[in-house]
Amino acid sequence: MFGLTNQVRRAVVSIPSNIAEGYNRHSDKEFIHFLKIAKGSAAEVETQLILCMDLEYLAESDIHETLSLVGEVLRMLGSLIIAMERRKGSSK
Repeated sequence: MFGLTNQVRRAVVSIPSNIAEGYNRHSDKEFIHFLKIAKGSAAEVETQLILCMDLEYLAESDIHETLSLVGEVLRMLGSLIIAMERRKGSSK
């Protein structure tokens, strides 16, 4: 339980950290790269929450809203990645 809790915390912190790091690289290519890493971390959080349910550490009703929010973050990151890829492609 402690290991999974620690892993969720690390993955959650990784999401905004990678967005900030990529943005501050001042390169669309690197920003997109770090957005993809952030999206991977969000997917990791989603998987870990599902594991918490499967292992019966948490009830589905307790994390339903959190899973919904993680899904929203995944969609937002996906949309931002697409927009940045289009912007990068049009600036060539």
